[in-house]
Amino acid sequence: MTESLIVARQLVKRFGEFTAVDGIDVEVQRGEAFGFLGPNGAGKSSTMRMIGCVSPVTSGSLRLFGLDPATHGAQIRRRLGVVPQLDTLDTELTVQENLWLYGRYFDLSRSEAKRRAKELLEFAQLADRADSIVDHLSGGMKRRLSIARSLINEPEMLLLDEPTTGLDPQARHVLWDRLYRLKQQGVTLVLTTHYMDEAEQLCDRLVVMDQGKIVAEGSPRELIDRYSTREVLELRFTAGTNEALAPQVQGIGERQELLPDRVLVYADDGEAALAATHARGLQPESALVRRSSLEDVFLLLTGRTLAD
Repeated sequence: MTESLIVARQLVKRFGEFTAVDGIDVEVQRGEAFGFLGPNGAGKSSTMRMIGCVSPVTSGSLRLFGLDPATHGAQIRRRLGVVPQLDTLDTELTVQENLWLYGRYFDLSRSEAKRRAKELLEFAQLADRADSIVDHLSGGMKRRLSIARSLINEPEMLLLDEPTTGLDPQARHVLWDRLYRLKQQGVTLVLTTHYMDEAEQLCDRLVVMDQGKIVAEGSPRELIDRYSTREVLELRFTAGTNEALAPQVQGIGERQELLPDRVLVYADDGEAALAATHARGLQPESALVRRSSLEDVFLLLTGRTLAD
């Protein structure tokens, strides 16, 4: 049987009267990429801080590598790599100095820290910037350096909180490639994201969170097949008329969703749905047929988009 590296049962995190994580059950297997998907405030980061042994559990049980964070936090942290949502690099040091210094926190010898740093800079495609001051790096380079630094202790599991927030599309794809390579090497990945495409690209399994609760769980494909149709027709009418015209597309496809800027029609055949729209005399300013995504799943389950 596959080993479970994370087992959470009825996990709760409260801050005073506010419940950030509300009784969730999570199990992560060795070698998989597992994601927490949801909007800001869903409880993703609070869950990750408990898993990272930097925030105590309010109630419920949490075990990592079979150990209790409350009593074996230091032992667990030595087996983890953590990439926080905001980079915590020393911007006045060079790229390689950041790795050397971090290696010392794990009691690596100077020579071993330098050896690992050289390998990690090659992995992160930063070898040519080894002597550059961190403050001069682009956002994408800083994120790759943060990942390289998190690997200095050769962790069994890597925690990534919103790993590509603020990056341009090219930098995101480079980062995805590095993370995919880590997974191929056997590193277990646990990440939070509010980007549907990131979750689809990286995650073997994920949970959708909203208001501290898990509202769905499965692989990206399973969730889309379970909760959505094969295709979605996006209709954009003249500004201010979406709400008035939305009732006229009722009955086309399986269901409809009204958003402030567009009307979504869920159907197995988007082109047929568009033809049916035109047959009713409706002339949208634009129409797009696309495949269903995790954002459509989230919209159905919570009544709002991931960006809300």
